[in-house]
Amino acid sequence: MGIVISILTFVLILISLFLSLVVLAQKSKDGGVGAAMGGGAAEAAFGAETNNVLSKATINAAIAFFVLSFALYLGHIYQRKHSAAAGSALPTIAVPAAPAASPATDASAPAAAPVETPPAASKTEQPKSNP
Repeated sequence: MGIVISILTFVLILISLFLSLVVLAQKSKDGGVGAAMGGGAAEAAFGAETNNVLSKATINAAIAFFVLSFALYLGHIYQRKHSAAAGSALPTIAVPAAPAASPATDASAPAAAPVETPPAASKTEQPKSNP
């Protein structure tokens, strides 16, 4: 599933670049960036129907962009649910255990003090209540 998501992500990037270029190549009403970025070259390539061709390309690229974005969203949800079902959503990292230092080999390390636990109260000893 990871390979499919990677391929769809690459295609989405290509479509977004294409969409940006098609929008910039369109001739605006004011003759702004579209005219400066090749509005005349687009007319030479597509003829008199340049606006129709570029607007159809914009619509198709926008539809493909939204469909691919939604498909990637669903793919990530699918991948997250199946990785959570396999155990954990996060990868597990094995930490090697530190070797136990023996007192004979490591004399500079202080010895750990023994931990004393309080004696358990027996059931026969109950606190006396004052009447």
